[in-house]
Amino acid sequence: MRTWVLLRGLARQSGHWGSFVDALRVALPGDRIVTVDLPGTGRHRELRSPVRVEDLLDHCREQLGASGEQAPFHVIGMSLGGMVTAEWLMTYPLEVAGAVLINTSMRPVSPWYRRLRPGAWLPLLGSLIQRDPRRSESLILQVTSNRPEQRRRVLEDWARLRRDQPISAPNAFRQLRAAARFRLQEGVPAVPVLALGSRGDRLVHPDCSRALAQRWQCVLAEHPDAGHDLALDDANWVVARILQQFDSARQKATPV
Repeated sequence: MRTWVLLRGLARQSGHWGSFVDALRVALPGDRIVTVDLPGTGRHRELRSPVRVEDLLDHCREQLGASGEQAPFHVIGMSLGGMVTAEWLMTYPLEVAGAVLINTSMRPVSPWYRRLRPGAWLPLLGSLIQRDPRRSESLILQVTSNRPEQRRRVLEDWARLRRDQPISAPNAFRQLRAAARFRLQEGVPAVPVLALGSRGDRLVHPDCSRALAQRWQCVLAEHPDAGHDLALDDANWVVARILQQFDSARQKATPV
């Protein structure tokens, strides 16, 4: 049995995975799926968010240890969660058996203007400082999702998440600072890594996933038109790519 650890992105919590978690559980019935909140979000919203990705990782590892989860893990990280995953791969390689990085970016792999596209700055800032939960979630969905029907489907649920478990503006900006200053270590992971990118991403340029895949010489799959929140826009596509990468790898590793 594999344990999959899911890490969300900037100012997001585990509840924002939505139906993707159920889709993954159906596709991987023998595996364990665990969602982890970064400090300052969700179940840990009262904590002060660190301004270093390394400290975000330490918090995630402590959460897993306290709940009795045992490494090695398969880790799925989106955006800021992907940065945490990359640091995990390089700092504690024996704890990660495989990883999926979704629409993530980092220095020195990509320049700043691709890591956060200039056209996304105002909507992102507005979503972070907006006090009305529904308006805030509507703003972030407009820049992260390319599927109007998906935006309508989740808007009320996500507004309720923000009302019930809000992330403070200071914590959101501390997470943004952590993402901006993070720098990928030298070296290449020794385990299977799948980079997933969205060609329609209006928050992070799709070249960021391409550059990471080239640097690590790992598998890259690109969705033709989904937005930054790929797990929302096309959860089934993400699950299919994960099965293609990791179930085939597991079958090859199984003795005959």
